[in-house]
Amino acid sequence: MSFLNSFDISVSGLTAQRQRLDVVAENMANAYTTRTEDGGPYRRKIISMEEKPANTFQSEFNSRLRRLQSQKGGVRVSAITEDQRDLTPVYNPEHPDANDEGYVMMPNVDLVKETVDGMAATRSYEANITAFNAIKLMAQKALEIGK
Repeated sequence: MSFLNSFDISVSGLTAQRQRLDVVAENMANAYTTRTEDGGPYRRKIISMEEKPANTFQSEFNSRLRRLQSQKGGVRVSAITEDQRDLTPVYNPEHPDANDEGYVMMPNVDLVKETVDGMAATRSYEANITAFNAIKLMAQKALEIGK
């Protein structure tokens, strides 16, 4: 694996963790949204990631000629889905979205969980930056050998 491929892997991690943090921020912003465009309360969104195959010319060439698997090349977001857990009923008969019994269905967003997910995404982002910088330093040192 070349160092350029390593850059691509780190960048894919940065992109995926940024998207993860975007979803966390959206969940936190809508933690108390009782009415969406669909008519019901907001449902927590969940991000799913999967390993991303490398799409280099060499891997494509080798896989087609020799029917070999390509090298793995990082991570990508495979889907952003809605959490189907039950909504939380809260007794508030004065709320405009309350049902006949006085209960309002609140979003299934747990702010503590979202905070932890946000912290984990931030730490993963920082780890990818560290890896990127280490790869960059190695490339610089390799170029200095020819001086």
